[in-house]
Amino acid sequence: MSSLPRVRVAAVHAAPVLLDKTATTEKAVDLIEEAARHGAHVIAFPETYIPAFPVWAALWAPIHNHDLFETMVENSVAVPGPEVARIAAAARRLGVCVSLGISERSTVSAGCIWNSNLLIGEDGTLLNHHRKLVPTFYEKLVWASGDGQGLRVADTRFGRIGGLICGENTNPLARFALMAQGEQIHVSSWPPMWPTRQPAEGGNFDNVAANRIRAAAHAFEAKAFGIVCASFMDQAMRDFLVDRDPKVAEIVDQTPRGVSMFVDPTGAAVGDMLQAHEGIAYADFDLNRCIEPKQFHDVVGYYNRFDVFSLGVERRRHEPVAWSGAEQPAFARLLDDEQPPTMRNGATSP
Repeated sequence: MSSLPRVRVAAVHAAPVLLDKTATTEKAVDLIEEAARHGAHVIAFPETYIPAFPVWAALWAPIHNHDLFETMVENSVAVPGPEVARIAAAARRLGVCVSLGISERSTVSAGCIWNSNLLIGEDGTLLNHHRKLVPTFYEKLVWASGDGQGLRVADTRFGRIGGLICGENTNPLARFALMAQGEQIHVSSWPPMWPTRQPAEGGNFDNVAANRIRAAAHAFEAKAFGIVCASFMDQAMRDFLVDRDPKVAEIVDQTPRGVSMFVDPTGAAVGDMLQAHEGIAYADFDLNRCIEPKQFHDVVGYYNRFDVFSLGVERRRHEPVAWSGAEQPAFARLLDDEQPPTMRNGATSP
């Protein structure tokens, strides 16, 4: 007898409107609507879909990228904020769960950003907010390190959903932390490309093969389904990079493009796969298929030795300062009849 849901899932294999958070948010809403029309219950977006993945950090030294960093910060989004609210409203209106990759802007620093992923429920609530634990390789030139607060699995009507960002799927402890919460659907989000070498040097990191291996390994170990969602480099993004420096054309053109696909609890591919073309990939998950493989090896159940191994996870959100003592009182008006100052846009301040 079936006891777990059957779920239609979607991986949005799409390019952002490069470094434009407002336009990319509107594109994301359109894609959510399209996926919902095709029956998707869970819709996943790529790594930092809003506003883009900073490929340029791999191509040029940081002394040449100050303007791009400033633009990236300006188009990173706050949580909560208007862009997230727009996505949440669409999820609620359509009754779908959305996994969304964003570059997140700090409220206490003008230049601190994180590589983050949000899981938004079908009622528009924020089910999980994860910041990438460690930016990988050249990503350290862009993003700050995250923390363990987002190492959580959300119990939804469509199954128990967790996720990790890009290279985090190489971290066995982070993956086990999600397995140990009964994860049934694992979302892994990825960039459109990940260059590591000049083509003439050979041996460029095979991101496509690596992502397949990591997704299949996690699915097999967790006995869970996997959504692999990579971004897409469209012509506008390619031209932006090459027009800035024609010498990078060979690197950009010969680095493997990301793949969006799905895997079942055995690690086998299921559903659609997209790489060369922008679009939405779909698959149908019968979560009852997560049960039988647990008989073989359940690493969070009988197939472990908790008397031998133990894992502790610190979930506190990192903050720059811990305050103590009474709150400071609000400043009183200097004059009883003082009028509230006018803001530049004509509105009055609170």
